[in-house]
Amino acid sequence: MDLHILDHKLRVISITKTGLQQYTHPLIKLIFLRNRTRCKFFSLTETPENYTVVLDEEGFKELQSSEHLQVEGSTWLPLNVVSNGNASSSSQAVGVTKIAKSVIAPLAEQHVSVFMLSTYQTDFILVREKDLSVVVETLLEEFNIFREEGGESVPVHSQDACNGLQRNGREGPHATVHPVLIPENQFCVMSLDPDTLPTIATTLIDVLFYSNSPKEGASVDQDMECIKFFSFSLIDGYVSLVMDTEAQRQFPADLLFTSSSGELWRMVRIGGQPLGFGELHSPSDTFFWSFECSMYHLAMPECIAASSVKGKKRNKKKKDYKYTYNSFSITRYQ
Repeated sequence: MDLHILDHKLRVISITKTGLQQYTHPLIKLIFLRNRTRCKFFSLTETPENYTVVLDEEGFKELQSSEHLQVEGSTWLPLNVVSNGNASSSSQAVGVTKIAKSVIAPLAEQHVSVFMLSTYQTDFILVREKDLSVVVETLLEEFNIFREEGGESVPVHSQDACNGLQRNGREGPHATVHPVLIPENQFCVMSLDPDTLPTIATTLIDVLFYSNSPKEGASVDQDMECIKFFSFSLIDGYVSLVMDTEAQRQFPADLLFTSSSGELWRMVRIGGQPLGFGELHSPSDTFFWSFECSMYHLAMPECIAASSVKGKKRNKKKKDYKYTYNSFSITRYQ
């Protein structure tokens, strides 16, 4: 397998729900006006807590600092694992299962934090720029590693990235087991032709900026049967959308496309409180990852979720809905 270090330098940002109106104009520009910005990597995700934005340095220039904008201090580099030597977003993706086993787990052993971003087209593993030498040294035996430079894929050798490398010398990772919580709504992973974005502009703006979302500061565990989760990504010209079936019904069916099976997904929230950028090792199933500034989310096929749930809704007469619990837990290395 090949591991490509893509030619993007990324920032991870959190925008508060109450401060979103301050950033509506630049976000709309980044989504719809591709010809007026040099941003090539943009992802916006809404969760019950906040909005998480992952974007390159050109896109970052569009966002003015304020009390509503929290910037994670590191610069991140996106990695892409492919099986056919092509690092483009349309190449044959390896899948999160193999990525978790061959990339995330070995990096966790070296105390390297990752930020996972899955799209309709492929999966990106984001690592801090300062950790790149450790990443290369750790994964070089398993992968052919290339770095994109000016549109060319240049092979990376151990001596190229690892001069002066010092192991952290810390003890092996200690596993912490977190519960996983599964809300009731079902999700779709879709894409569309970027040229048709103007056609759905009104609907997309309404869903992103004017939907009825939980108020900031409200507890996510407060009697919520469903959670708000919507993700839009525009990366190197490819569009990816993640939304629940209720939001999907607002869009024209003939413009959105998904897998031939039309598979539905269930969202899983990891832990009951913010975890930060830790290293996670997931169970060996098919997952769709999305790490945000405050929480981790993953999606699993409906059939897997249904067979894994062991809890049920309680106090139904009082409409006191509780999240169902999954029968496995996620191990976070720290």
